[in-house]
Amino acid sequence: MTTAFARGLHALSLSGAVLLALGLAGCAAPPAPSSTAALPFEQAVAQATDELLMQTQKGPALLARLGARRGVVLDPMIDADGAQQTVATQRLQDQVGERIQAKHDAFEMLPFRSANLGKARYLLTGTMKRLSTDEPHSPLKIELALTELGSGIVAAHAAAVARDEGLDATPLRYDQDTPVPNKDPVIESYIRTTATPTGQHADPYYLAHIAAAPAIQEATTLYNAGRYEDALAQYSGAGETPAGEQQLRVLNGIYLSSTKLGRTSDAEQAFGRIVAYGIANQQLKVKFLFSPGSTEFWPEPKISGPYAMWLREIARRSTEVRVCMDVVGHTSHTGSVAYNDSLSLQRARYIRQRLIGESTALNARITFSGKGFRENIIGSGTDDAVDALDRRVEFRIVDCAERPGGVANAG
Repeated sequence: MTTAFARGLHALSLSGAVLLALGLAGCAAPPAPSSTAALPFEQAVAQATDELLMQTQKGPALLARLGARRGVVLDPMIDADGAQQTVATQRLQDQVGERIQAKHDAFEMLPFRSANLGKARYLLTGTMKRLSTDEPHSPLKIELALTELGSGIVAAHAAAVARDEGLDATPLRYDQDTPVPNKDPVIESYIRTTATPTGQHADPYYLAHIAAAPAIQEATTLYNAGRYEDALAQYSGAGETPAGEQQLRVLNGIYLSSTKLGRTSDAEQAFGRIVAYGIANQQLKVKFLFSPGSTEFWPEPKISGPYAMWLREIARRSTEVRVCMDVVGHTSHTGSVAYNDSLSLQRARYIRQRLIGESTALNARITFSGKGFRENIIGSGTDDAVDALDRRVEFRIVDCAERPGGVANAG
């Protein structure tokens, strides 16, 4: 975090300092517990939003005399299961923001821009998560948190349970297109921050990387709007900063924007960086789309066209650093357990064979296994863009020293 940015976070006015004392004075007393009953979505959002902001309003009379409004910036909300933005999470954040503006005059919603991180009092985060991935229409837990930017303390936390009635879980365009899910340490720390109880410190890793978040979100908005040249410039700029350099959202964004612009060589280099990142972090999850019930890739070139390059880069990078890994196949929640166990194993074997075709040195370094749908992330069983993360192949880096006798499942 830069010195200038740190000064911005701590530059509170006199009235702001008084309000901070008022807002945190009652943190020792826990807030009223959130309802655990599943509510209609709009009602659940309203309940969580109102509870969140009421926790900060300890001195309304003084607030009115000062005429002060507390600035809030909203880091876009995500689906905590898939670590992605969806139509439903977009609806969540829109409704939270609209309710704050309409019902809570003490707060002012500010655009999520770098300059406003130094002006706002609070950083608002939010997640949605299914209570059970084994039930396609399981209720959803909504969590919201307000982090005081100056102190890094979570000033308020609220939760509610919403019924899944007509919610659209389709990922937004960028999240549909990413070859590798974005659940990296920054996203994981965002999720932990949103679940942090009132009065405790937000996740320090999240706060240490917040400086790059507005630029990354602006790049993603540009990508979703089809403005790929502008998106690439924004992602590249974010990647040149210490806070954004090693974020999967940036690496994926550079790859996707380069691909859309037809810059094949740049896209291949960008994907190689994604693979190197995954290897360095011991796990790489890749969204290969297969034809239903088959080990053949989806025949549409727009979708599976890059797969040969993906496999080539995975093989090349793995060979260069001499890693050992287990190729793990996964399927969506459709069909019997036995069928999906067999299918996921066949697909993992196929990927292994393709990698060895690229580099025979990997023959003794790669095992394969199948998990069926036992490790679903989404669990919807829709077999479309919603549960694409469930139909993935993982490359789990393992210790080669544990394989002195050769590789199991090698044939």
